[in-house]
This record gives sequence, C-alpha cells and structure tokens, in this order.
Amino acid sequence: MAVQDDCKLKFLELKAKRSYRFIVFKIEQQQVMVEKLGEPNESYEDFTATLPANECRYAVYDYDFTTTENFQRSKIFFVAWSPDIAKVRSKMVYASSKDRFKRELDGIQFELQATDPSEMSLDIVKRRAN
Repeated sequence: MAVQDDCKLKFLELKAKRSYRFIVFKIEQQQVMVEKLGEPNESYEDFTATLPANECRYAVYDYDFTTTENFQRSKIFFVAWSPDIAKVRSKMVYASSKDRFKRELDGIQFELQATDPSEMSLDIVKRRAN
C-alpha cells in the first residue's frame, strides 16, 4: 500500500501550523490519499458528517480542550472508520494497512476505531483526551 506524499505533508501542516481541523484519507487504487481537509473553524460535527455511512476511511482530528487546571491543550486523534455496512473487501484493506499508514503520521496521540458514529462521539473523545 503506497501513501501519497501529500498525506504526510498535510498532516504536518495540521500538527505544526494548525492549518486544518481534520483530514480524511481514503484508499484508492492501492494508495492512501487525502480526500478532505477540514478548515480550522470546523466543528467535530462537521468532521463526523464527512465520513461516509457505507465506506471505510482513515482520519485525523485535532481536538482542542481545556484541562481541569485551565490549560489549553490539543490532542491529535487517529480514527479508523469502518462502518458495519461497508464492503468486506474494503474493511479488510483498511484493517490490514492501518498500522503501516499510522506509522507514517508522527504525532498521533490517540486512536479510535469506530463502526458507527456512537463509537466516536465527542464524549468519548473528551474522555480519552483528559
């Protein structure tokens, strides 16, 4: 599975410059490529709405929060989106290449695996981040 250079480049821009709130990646023709870039002002709901209901995707989300000590923090989540109704072959391709792809993105702090939106609700993200 090849990873387009653009994937790493956009991830670095998200991590270092905070140019994006999220990035959605898809596998097409044996390559991981950027499908959608979320603007810095987009919400978590905007992010989850971009994930297709019947297809697998990878995504990263830059989550901002305030700690109990009142410090501003940011954590980068990796999301492996694999809905139950996705094609079996697609689920297998995404599952088998996930770890290799994730290693290409240096700086991910948490991973969520979700088969439906409830498994990646904002409440779960908040609990994992704190």
